Amino acid sequence: MAEVLEFDDYVRTRGAALVRLARLLTGDRHRGEDLAQEVLARAFARWNHISAVNTEAYLRRMLVNAAITRWRRLSSREIVVGDTGDRASRVDLESEVVERDVLWRHVRQLPAKQRAAVVLRYYEDLDDVSIAGLLDCSTVTVRTQVKRALATLRGKVGADVALYSNGGTR
Repeated sequence: MAEVLEFDDYVRTRGAALVRLARLLTGDRHRGEDLAQEVLARAFARWNHISAVNTEAYLRRMLVNAAITRWRRLSSREIVVGDTGDRASRVDLESEVVERDVLWRHVRQLPAKQRAAVVLRYYEDLDDVSIAGLLDCSTVTVRTQVKRALATLRGKVGADVALYSNGGTR
């Protein structure tokens, strides 16, 4: 029974952070919550093993791997829609909020490993070595993934921010 309480304590204290990370990795609130729940359910079954190692890093890696696997499975079935009809009104939102929304929309469109590298670097504030461990790759690959992601984002976000701040729609 001690393992269950230890697991419960961990989820109580760190569960919200894991859900936030999952939301960013999936690019969707509901998918992120589902992903975090699936990973925590799998972690519960192996809690004795997981709690004996670096729990935080282990669960982050489980989330990243699950998000990448899910993205690969869904990428062949999902249809990308250019316009959902939901547009921010410049009357009720500050330009900073619009810029952040545009940025995260483009982050969600990055390939899974690039998205994971960017989220782990800039949201979780992890260094290259930690990210490489989570993504099971070299630090050079991490830097390459981040560099490619940033190049893609710079090209797309600037144009969209200018468009939205001038009242345009896309």
